[in-house]
Amino acid sequence: MARTKEFDPDVALRAALELFWRKGYEATSLQDLVDHLGVNRGSIYATFGSKHALYLRALDRYCEDKSDVAMGVLGRPGPALPAVRDLLLLYAAESLDDPHRKGCLVTNAAVEVLPGDAQAERRVETALTELETALTGALVRARNQGELAEDADPRALARFLVTFLQGLRVIGKTADARRRLEDAVESALSLLR
Repeated sequence: MARTKEFDPDVALRAALELFWRKGYEATSLQDLVDHLGVNRGSIYATFGSKHALYLRALDRYCEDKSDVAMGVLGRPGPALPAVRDLLLLYAAESLDDPHRKGCLVTNAAVEVLPGDAQAERRVETALTELETALTGALVRARNQGELAEDADPRALARFLVTFLQGLRVIGKTADARRRLEDAVESALSLLR
């Protein structure tokens, strides 16, 4: 008779996500995962395959979660620029409120495992493109509603904002982040007025 799993794979995946996010892929050993998840090596391999496969699944889960949040903020009915502003402020607040100063797992992946990891690179590229597309949509809406100048280029502004948001997550890892992030967010928002 086959044994049933003695752990919830979704709970283990979330715990692995937190560990990879806090420590990074390379610094997280398989023993760290065993200790943190409370699951033996055999169960990790049987359920997730390898450390790398588990990392990719954790990155996928992170991207899904963050995409849902961004789409929820940017997809609200009504004026679009306040939604864009709220997203920028949300990114800043998440960075400032994180006692571990983990940054963004997508940004961390781009810095730590790219280039060289084609599977992670596809995920990073997809996440950045999805955010850019969502921001472009919100900025097109803003332009159509008269909140943004008619000659504004929503795609170029969205690309700037994606780049800005990823940089914001990097600066959020520093000790003097609050002043820098508050000033940077205000400057970025001034481009949208």
